[in-house]
Amino acid sequence: MYFSAKEMLAQLEGSDKRICDLVIKNEVEISETTREKVFEMLEERYQVMYNSAHEALEKEIRSLSGLTGGSAKKMWEYCKKGNTICDNTIIRGAAYALSCLEVNASMGLIVAAPTAGACGILPGALLTTAEKYDIPHEQVLEALATASGIGQLIVKKATVSGAEGGCQAECGSAASMAAAAIVEMLGGTPAQAFDAAAIAMQNIMGLVCDPVAGLVEMPCAKRNASGVANALVSADLALSGIFSEVPFDEVIEAMYKVGKALPSTLRETALGGLATTPTGLAMKEKIYGNHAEASACTGNCASCGGCN
Repeated sequence: MYFSAKEMLAQLEGSDKRICDLVIKNEVEISETTREKVFEMLEERYQVMYNSAHEALEKEIRSLSGLTGGSAKKMWEYCKKGNTICDNTIIRGAAYALSCLEVNASMGLIVAAPTAGACGILPGALLTTAEKYDIPHEQVLEALATASGIGQLIVKKATVSGAEGGCQAECGSAASMAAAAIVEMLGGTPAQAFDAAAIAMQNIMGLVCDPVAGLVEMPCAKRNASGVANALVSADLALSGIFSEVPFDEVIEAMYKVGKALPSTLRETALGGLATTPTGLAMKEKIYGNHAEASACTGNCASCGGCN
């Protein structure tokens, strides 16, 4: 068992073991299962990630609200032209991330890693890196285990909920998970993996959660695409030998404090930020209508269900 990066690094010190090895061993013990069963579960999640990352690339998928859709297909077509400003690794990963969000918004199957609103970052960053370097499949599954270990620590020390900590807790956590996973997948050390995770979180510390019309679509999809770039750059920084001056554990604790300091209007309530711009409010009215219930709508659909 482990409750911090410091504890994990202490357990790994002096061995050639990686974060993924410790995570898999822990899962075997607490779930009273086998290593083979753990890999079966990882494979199941990988397949869902892969499918959702590709489903919207060749066909336009619109959200149920009609608010978003078609961006993944546009990005994929742009990527295939091969004349992008960013390296095509980033653009491919961004297209995968957008696809995941569009599948989610159309009520399709995704892996909430760690949440539905941030579901595109880990698949986008991990799959495109694995394809670029032709990584053996088992190593990709091990990288998913590394990502889950980072997510476990964030949940234990802070939160991955946008309603509790803002988008930094969702997209920041996803980018941290992806960055660490990529570092280990490419042969980096556990210490470098934690550095990458810490850097990724620092990069968007304080990011608010302000979904237009209270839906996990806008600006969530584009933040996922940007989150892929964050994860990839953070992994490159760590692999180059650059370290995080503030340790991972302290970064996560700081994120939690920042999240608690954010006003409730900027924590998934759709009462601030982009959600309350004239355009954002017009989109909300178009979706819900201009009636009494809509005018009182807080965007907290889970607690209401009035539009259903």
